[in-house]
Amino acid sequence: MAREPVSQDAPAGSKSQRAYHWIKERIAREELAPGYRLVLGSIADELGMSVVPVREAIRRLEAESLVTFERNVGARVAMIDDSQYRHSMETLAILEGAATALAARHLSVDDVRRARLLNRRLVELLDDFDPRLFTSLNQQFHSALFTSCPNPHLLALVEAEWVRLGHLRDSTFSFVPGRARESVREHESIVDLVEAGAPLADIERAARSHRSATLTAYLSHEHPEAPVDADVTRDREVIR
Repeated sequence: MAREPVSQDAPAGSKSQRAYHWIKERIAREELAPGYRLVLGSIADELGMSVVPVREAIRRLEAESLVTFERNVGARVAMIDDSQYRHSMETLAILEGAATALAARHLSVDDVRRARLLNRRLVELLDDFDPRLFTSLNQQFHSALFTSCPNPHLLALVEAEWVRLGHLRDSTFSFVPGRARESVREHESIVDLVEAGAPLADIERAARSHRSATLTAYLSHEHPEAPVDADVTRDREVIR
């Protein structure tokens, strides 16, 4: 497979765009498992197009770290890298905790009400659990609490880490659905702290511990034989 430069701005509806979404959706649904070899000719036949737009789509997915390419081997669905996921979750715990605390004094009554309504929708999903929908609403809940952060640099870092995390895991709750019930209870506690005008350090700590607890649940599920590093859950005062 030739390694030409990839255009990141393929026209909407173009063949390369269609191939890109077709492959990406199947990776997200785990129909194409990590390590699966992507044969350009087969995909092109499936989609009724030449290999050229498929090659373009593969290169875009490689740029997003969803696909890897090796000379003399070809393209494969990227293996899930637990270390990258762990690093991203640890980073997000610190950044999002700080952003949530800094945003707390800037939230309106409507902002707090929206966060509570989103959490109620999350509670309603618990009995008929859809991990991807839960993850989407979960992100909306957290965004409602941190997007009023007055520090644009911190906010940009949080949003960038969310994007990175989305590439690493479609939904952590697919792996640890039991974590969802604890998560919504912690959401309510965070909103209670915000609404009560609690010290920023308490809000930061609650938001950070909430994120760290999800990582701990995942690591305990995927690697039960390995002890979780104390640094994952150790309290660090970021807002003082």
